[in-house]
Amino acid sequence: MFVRRSSVLLVSLLATCAVHAQDLAATCHASSSYDVTVKPGSLLFDRPAPAPFHVELQQGALRTDGVTVKLNAENQDRLTLFERELRALAPRVRTVARNGVDIAAQALRAEVDGMGLSADAHAEFLRRLDGHAAELKQRISISQSTHDWQGDAANQAMSQIAGDLLPLLAADLGQQAINAALSGDLQTAATLRDRAADLATDLQPRLQARLQVLRPQIEALCPSIRRLAQLQQDVRGSNGQPLNLLQVSR
Repeated sequence: MFVRRSSVLLVSLLATCAVHAQDLAATCHASSSYDVTVKPGSLLFDRPAPAPFHVELQQGALRTDGVTVKLNAENQDRLTLFERELRALAPRVRTVARNGVDIAAQALRAEVDGMGLSADAHAEFLRRLDGHAAELKQRISISQSTHDWQGDAANQAMSQIAGDLLPLLAADLGQQAINAALSGDLQTAATLRDRAADLATDLQPRLQARLQVLRPQIEALCPSIRRLAQLQQDVRGSNGQPLNLLQVSR
């Protein structure tokens, strides 16, 4: 499954939850202009433009934009293998995605442990983080479509996570800054205010560095992705053009 990336800070870190298109493009040199939905009896690829807008594979049969495409025996076999191997790849991608959530959550815990938060704020952050991580992993486990990880619905869900976690950190640091100022420690107060204001920017590079441990797991997907690209070669849709469901650059 080829998943696009969301943009909000804490999101983009927790949501390494999904193996993003950028990760596959950078690591496996793979990309797709289609979204894919894994149905019980078929695979559906769709995109807004250009045609074909809908491509359906079903046990060696091919339909593009509702038109059945006549295939020779070799191409039927190719598409049968393509469907079978993509179905086998999907749970592996989900496993890597769930591991990404675990790694991101662990990295966030380590960062928060070193922030000097109050005991209550620290405990509440970890409680919320664990809840969001569990929810994301469950969402990954049941997801059957890349549509689940992009667009308004995904952005809204990710924004809610960021909106729940970041203000908690900023509020606690801000309160510490106020307490320091009231006690006359203006230097500490200024430092804490700066940390609260720059929280998102400062966290991002450190957490992304921690997440590099996920790269070998993504690399392990590359041979299967290249295999899918090879299987679709020479298969054409009803308009006579190559399917190009997946592109892998050399």
